[in-house]
Amino acid sequence: MLLESQVLKRALLLLLLLLAVGLTLLSCGSSYSAPATTTGGTNRAFISEDVSAGSISAAVYILNAKTDVLAGVSPISAGNTPGMMLLTPNRTMTLVFSPAGNQLTLIDNAKESTVGQVTLPGFTESFVVSPDSSTAYAAVPTASVVGQSPGAVKVIALSTAAFTGQVDIPSVRYLAINNTGNRILAFRDSPDSTDPPCTTLVPCFLSVITPSNIGTQTDPVVRVPGFDHPVAAFFSSDDTTAYVVNCGAECGGSQASVQKLDLTTNRPGAAISVPAASVAIVNGTTMYLAGTPFASVGGTLAPTLLCSVGQTTTQAQYCGRLSIFDLASMSVVDPTTTIVITDGYHNRMALGANGQVFVGGRTCTEIAAVNPGDEVRGCLSVYNTLSTAVGSVPPGGVLIPSANGDVTGLQPIAKRTAVYVVQGGSLRIYDARIDALEDNPNNPNNPGQIANLAGQFVDVKTPDF
Repeated sequence: MLLESQVLKRALLLLLLLLAVGLTLLSCGSSYSAPATTTGGTNRAFISEDVSAGSISAAVYILNAKTDVLAGVSPISAGNTPGMMLLTPNRTMTLVFSPAGNQLTLIDNAKESTVGQVTLPGFTESFVVSPDSSTAYAAVPTASVVGQSPGAVKVIALSTAAFTGQVDIPSVRYLAINNTGNRILAFRDSPDSTDPPCTTLVPCFLSVITPSNIGTQTDPVVRVPGFDHPVAAFFSSDDTTAYVVNCGAECGGSQASVQKLDLTTNRPGAAISVPAASVAIVNGTTMYLAGTPFASVGGTLAPTLLCSVGQTTTQAQYCGRLSIFDLASMSVVDPTTTIVITDGYHNRMALGANGQVFVGGRTCTEIAAVNPGDEVRGCLSVYNTLSTAVGSVPPGGVLIPSANGDVTGLQPIAKRTAVYVVQGGSLRIYDARIDALEDNPNNPNNPGQIANLAGQFVDVKTPDF
């Protein structure tokens, strides 16, 4: 009994000693810290990955966009195949679309976690958010509508991740929202020729939506004739004018152009022809437009710009074209200049640092090397707007990097000269000072790549810049 008592006393003393040490660590500051659950929200890049295989999960991964290093936190769940992403104007939330199941996931950027999800009634490739970051609008061209051809714009409250309305527009494909959010332009694939003022001779491909009229007795849609397969629009600072980009022949119409729309009267202005236009960006009063020129050949629309016109060193037969347009004068800048880029359907464009315009597309002419030193060509083009050479690219010249694949994501990194490009499922980092892959000190053996980052990537956004 005496031995047992001594053992119990020793055990009790040891327990008290461990407890005292623990209290001391708590009071003085312990060296132990729990694994980080968030990055802290600085210098981040979100990149969507749409394939689950082995240890890789389909999710949204977080990178440090200042150091090009994968963050040491768990990826964010965002549907089965996370793809196209959009930041809200206040940058507090990221919307992620997953084609598998047509799920739209809402991510809280500060918490780095999913806070809501809605299932759209079909695939979308265009959604916009109101300037106050409260409401999202998604174009769903195949949405079922009772008594009408498929197509609708779904209205989503971001605070509750719930549908709050719907605007029926057959085959609606693209959306553009103005600076104040009191007008949305909806662009459709097939013409409306039944509802006035639309006719068979003058069909309507553009509709003006007034969001405040959605769900009221007033029709929120005004159909506007006179446009030719529009795909995008940009707005004047006072929201009285929209500069509409018409895709024209490349999208099954007649002629690519830029055209004003007076938003006070909903009247279109004259269409100013451009060689091709399926995507555009605006910098001040300068608009850059990219597309693949098409025309009717024997009754069939076909590409027309031979690569030999401005680029004789490629195996590709047809090329695309970049144009520069002055919005102040509504005219093409130096129309005699042919800026040749890759072909395909261009749907990504970004202005990087050092005056470099990045243009990406899909379904271009891919050229893969058979022997070392052979040409490699994909769907990315980089145009040098400067009057001086950048790397090997002369003033006004174009670089077509040696990489295959569609371009699905473009993100210039603020406060750096780097541009993140997602091409062929890979994330590549370009240095806009030299128009070449960036030398990454954290991954010296693989320029332009991020160490320990593997997967099939789709899109990239920077919520903190």
